[in-house]
Order: sequence, then structure tokens, then C-alpha cells
Amino acid sequence: MSGIAVGLSTASVYPEKLEDAFRYAAEVGYDGVELMVWHETASQDIANVAGLSMRYDVPVLSVHAPCLLISQRVWGSDPLAKLGRAVTAAEDLGADTVVVHPPFRWQRRYAENFVDLVSELEDGSDVAVAVENMFPLRFDVFRRGESVERLKRRGNPGTAVSAFAPSIDPTDVGYTNYTLDLSHTATAGVDALALMDRMGDGLRHLHLTDGLGAAVDEHLVPGHGTQPAAEVCRRLAASGFDGHVILEIATGSAKTPGERRAMLTEALEFAREHLRADADV
Repeated sequence: MSGIAVGLSTASVYPEKLEDAFRYAAEVGYDGVELMVWHETASQDIANVAGLSMRYDVPVLSVHAPCLLISQRVWGSDPLAKLGRAVTAAEDLGADTVVVHPPFRWQRRYAENFVDLVSELEDGSDVAVAVENMFPLRFDVFRRGESVERLKRRGNPGTAVSAFAPSIDPTDVGYTNYTLDLSHTATAGVDALALMDRMGDGLRHLHLTDGLGAAVDEHLVPGHGTQPAAEVCRRLAASGFDGHVILEIATGSAKTPGERRAMLTEALEFAREHLRADADV
């Protein structure tokens, strides 16, 4: 094996709860979890998270700052303070990475100070603040009576608007550390391998997932979409990558815990197979 730690995003078990994520991670054999701090109260209580980590013997590898639309009020309304709190949470949990999205366009003060804040937080801590690639809001144009499948076949000629400042691509600004998300590249219609190359040695963190290019963020099990998930993994294994690979997948379609466990197992097996040090690039 390459030695790259493979973790499970706690968001991957939704609509089940935070503790379920730790339990699944322990049962299936993940190396740790990425804590998604969001609307579930338990995810906001770092002492509680630390207790779950100890109870299930599953470390917290990374923390996803509460920067989703649904978590705009989690830990207060000041995104500057929230990002600082996420770094402190990572330190308290023994995690070495905080994942954060670029600012929304309407967060003007945050956007103006974001680059400096990320730099200051990294200078004052051993925690990497890895800025994630995002995707535009896309408005697909349907013809009367047309199916989604036909829309995709004719090239999906919709309009797209970025909600992020200055763009969906963090390499347009330049940061020390990046998170590459393969569902986001699918939704954005971005070449994942080219983006990986632009991130270069700054690629710190991978959200291993997949997508078919729909207008919404799909987070499929890797191998079920169009993204070069296997090649990304093989390149990481061959490069001496020392960050984390996190399975951030949607399992809401699972009808039973057994079905959810099967999806989480398949995702982990995909990662293990393609992160082998001897995998062909």
C-alpha cells in the first residue's frame, strides 16, 4: 500500500447521524473521518466529537469548516471567526487539515480578507487550510417535453453563474494548500486532471467521489461517474502524496443501513485498489 490515509466524511452517512459515521468508519475499516461541521448539533460540539473518536478508536483526520449554505449560522454568522474556530477545532482533535470553500460573493468583507486570513491561520498553526474547488450554479434550458437524458446528449446548453469570489477555481488566486473535489469538477465541467496539475504540490487533500456532470452536486461512489477518479488516485500514490483521501459520497439513496454500509465499503475498496503504490499510472 502507498500509506495514504483514507477517511470517511461524516456527511457521507446522512441522513444518519454523526455517531453513525464513526461506527461505520470503524466497522468498514477506514483510517479516520473528516468532521463535517454543519446543522447537526453534535458536529458542532468538539468535546463530543473527541469523545466519539476515543469511543470508536477512529481519529479525526480533517475538519470541514461550516461554509455550506445550510451552515451559514453554525458557530455564528461571522465567516472570518468561523474559519479560525475550525482551525482551533482541528488542533483540539489532532487533525492536520481544515477544508474550506472560497467565500460567497455576498460575503464581501470575508472575500476581501480571505487570502490574508488563510495565510495568517497557517502561519500560526500546524494545520493546513486547504481551499476547495467549487462549481457554478447552472440553469439548464429544457425544450418542451425534453427529458434530462436528452438534455445531456445535446450538450446541456444552459447558463452558469458563479456564487464564489473571485471564482470557483482556487488556483486563480493561489494558495499554499488545496482540496480537490471530483464531484465538483464533474458539475463544473472542469478537467480534473488539468486542475490537479495546476494545484501541483499544493494539493493537500482529496475528496474522492464522482459525478456525471449534472447541474447539481452528485457525490457518487467513485467509479460510478465520468471523473478520472482511479487515475487521480494512482497519480497520488506515485507522487509521494502525504495528505488524506476522504470519501465524500452521498448515500441518501440507501434504503437500509446494510445498503449504506455496502456503498461505504465499495468506496473504500475503490480507494485502496487505486492508491496501491504499485498501481499503474
